[in-house]
Amino acid sequence: MQSPAAAWPSAPDSLIFDLDGTLWDSTATVAQAWTAVVQRMGQPQRIITAAEIAGVMGLAHRELCQRLLPGLAAAEQEALALACYAEEERRLHALGGTLYPGVAEGLAHLAPHWPLFIVSNCQQGYIETFLAWSGLGRLFTDFECHGNTGADKAENLRRVVARNGLHAPWYVGDTRGDQDAAAAAGLPFVHAAYGFGRGVRAPAVLGQFSDLLVHLASGTRARGAAGVPGEPTPEGQ
Repeated sequence: MQSPAAAWPSAPDSLIFDLDGTLWDSTATVAQAWTAVVQRMGQPQRIITAAEIAGVMGLAHRELCQRLLPGLAAAEQEALALACYAEEERRLHALGGTLYPGVAEGLAHLAPHWPLFIVSNCQQGYIETFLAWSGLGRLFTDFECHGNTGADKAENLRRVVARNGLHAPWYVGDTRGDQDAAAAAGLPFVHAAYGFGRGVRAPAVLGQFSDLLVHLASGTRARGAAGVPGEPTPEGQ
């Protein structure tokens, strides 16, 4: 269920999205990749499940390693994680993930009116793989990730805002970490409640991706703006 209009922040000039749990779910493919690598590299009985991957989505690299590869020295974790990331990229190029309902159509509807961005805690190359597999790359102006910069999500949000001259962006994400990063960067947060995050309390909530379009359309109508998108027909409503 979409939250009431009064709970939402003032109108944005741009939209920044988290990736995993917000735009797509790649957990099944990623779990297969990690399982294949850890079994090949000395843990033949280990199975990493999609639920385990969902539980670490959005975490920074070191914390992810500690959660998925316990009992190993940091150097061993690093080497194994890098091998897993490479296998992820190979499999995601071929198999991809699952776009949440309404994402492809919704982004295409939004892009002519609001510049779109992605900021994620993922490894280098992951966002590019998503954009290539989904065919949505043409819709995004810029993106940043932990793997490129080594910085946390709040800092990467600041970098995207600064280098693109943004004045009133929203950050749309699914986890408490996304919410905290938005707050640290001074950005309004919109919670994608359909994603992986649990226990997130936010005033602006999306029950499904299409709620974002409905709210933005109603907001622009209320202001009497011209040349803005009309309300789409939401999926599942």
